[in-house]
Amino acid sequence: MSNDKFSVMLVDDHPLLRKGLRQLMAYEDDLEVVAEASSGADALVLASELDPDLIILDLNMQGMDGHETLRRLRDDGVTSRIVMLTVSDSNDDVIKAISLGADGYLLKDSDPDELLEQIKRAVHGKMVLSDAVNAALADAIRRPVEKPASDISTLTNRELEILELIAKGLSNKLIARELDISDGTVKVHVKHLLKKLNLRSRVEAAVWMVNFQGKQA
Repeated sequence: MSNDKFSVMLVDDHPLLRKGLRQLMAYEDDLEVVAEASSGADALVLASELDPDLIILDLNMQGMDGHETLRRLRDDGVTSRIVMLTVSDSNDDVIKAISLGADGYLLKDSDPDELLEQIKRAVHGKMVLSDAVNAALADAIRRPVEKPASDISTLTNRELEILELIAKGLSNKLIARELDISDGTVKVHVKHLLKKLNLRSRVEAAVWMVNFQGKQA
């Protein structure tokens, strides 16, 4: 796989939906579907093995649902961007997904072109939400619990550099280019800094950093 491509994993228990998503991304030069999972259990194994840049995760799956899959992925230290793709626009479902560390929440009835554009924004480090989702509510949930400023002292200089770039919205690939290190090295640092700051996702880390910088200004 070319280093210039973002790797994507599809997690949905409907083969037709996975096929449609794969076809939607087939002609995008910078996106490559590297795996498909039909269950949460399979997703946990594949995410650990492949460490994709983006995971597109269904909410309502048989057995382990999307929320539980998301929780376990984050508990396992998976730092991939994870975007929920679902038919549910329930505020409760949105709140829970964002709280568990989702980097976006998109609806399956979205226009295909708009959906593809949102997927492309997600791999480039942006939080993505369908228009029908209450963005203000999601933003409120994204605000991390207040932590003492001393927490940042636990980070190494490199981790701090990466955290500052995450706060600017850079993806792992762009951070790797900026610092002249490998994508894999960036992912390891991201995993460590999230653990040190007790945060569940890159977006939460970005908001934490922006809030911290605001207090220092």
